[in-house]
Amino acid sequence: MKAYISVVTTFFFTAIFFGSIQISAAQDKKPTKEIITQNLIANQQYVFYAQYAMPMSGRQRYLTSEYTLTVLKDTIQCDLPYFGRAYSAPMNPSDAGIKFTSTKFDYTIDSTKKGNWKVAIKPKDAQAVQVMNLTIFSNGTASLNVNSTNRQAISFNGYIAEKKLKNK
Repeated sequence: MKAYISVVTTFFFTAIFFGSIQISAAQDKKPTKEIITQNLIANQQYVFYAQYAMPMSGRQRYLTSEYTLTVLKDTIQCDLPYFGRAYSAPMNPSDAGIKFTSTKFDYTIDSTKKGNWKVAIKPKDAQAVQVMNLTIFSNGTASLNVNSTNRQAISFNGYIAEKKLKNK
């Protein structure tokens, strides 16, 4: 009987031990996306990939091409489409979207109570854009709102990812 109790006790403690290892491993996997997102924002080297465009007037549009906002410590590169009302026509027809590269900009980050981040980008050398407000969620999804000087505001939904380095 003592041998039976010791075998059952050993089995019981072994099951508890391996069960706790599996639970802790599952808990470790959960915050990895949040940690990756937090590191991208802290290092200020990420790319926002737009998947949907939502103009002030009109319907939401799914974007089939790759439109991005690249954020680096010293440069902002924007290549986004524009749908909506323009108050003045561009002189160059190729300037129809929101396309610019800025090296002079204000960049502020605020964290919210829910673990999200609000990023405000104010380019000083891109005259068409007043402010870009980027809301980044802990799972890596993001929402971008662009306020322009001569156009209605437009919003984009998508996600952020690490900037891919080009191979030479």
